[in-house]
Amino acid sequence: MVVTMESDARRKTILEILHKESLPVSGTELAGRLGVSRQVIVQDIALLRATDKNILSTNKGYVLFVEKSNRKRRTFKVKHADEAILDELNTIVDFGGKILDVVVEHDIYGQISADLIINSRADADAFVKQTLKYKTKPLNGLTYGVHFHTVEADSEAILDRIGNALQNKGYLIK
Repeated sequence: MVVTMESDARRKTILEILHKESLPVSGTELAGRLGVSRQVIVQDIALLRATDKNILSTNKGYVLFVEKSNRKRRTFKVKHADEAILDELNTIVDFGGKILDVVVEHDIYGQISADLIINSRADADAFVKQTLKYKTKPLNGLTYGVHFHTVEADSEAILDRIGNALQNKGYLIK
């Protein structure tokens, strides 16, 4: 496969765009900015990932994941009905958490995960609206409501408060 300078430059530009944007950027938006098809963007993202670029695909678009060493992380195991998804997500972000992903442990398929990148009530609301719009079941539907979230926050104290709030609402599983 011959790689042209044009495609190298385009991939470099994709990385620059993702690095400077604080919110996910859709493939359609990247395609429009760069004057190529969305499929070209999908292929470029795959090639960038193959070179160890940590680009996450979320339901809102692509995001370049950059590890922030001063942020703390914790995984919470939770269980609730679909009707409580928005409340669970809002509880986490209201206490200062950023929801990085959702993970389920399936009996047949093993671990299944999806990047979420939910930072705010607006993000949580948009996520729930998308599940309703597309009439999709969330991953926790595969495991009777049991799932995990990796949550990032500025301190262990914030993660403790998130855990306590989830426990008080009956969502947290020890």
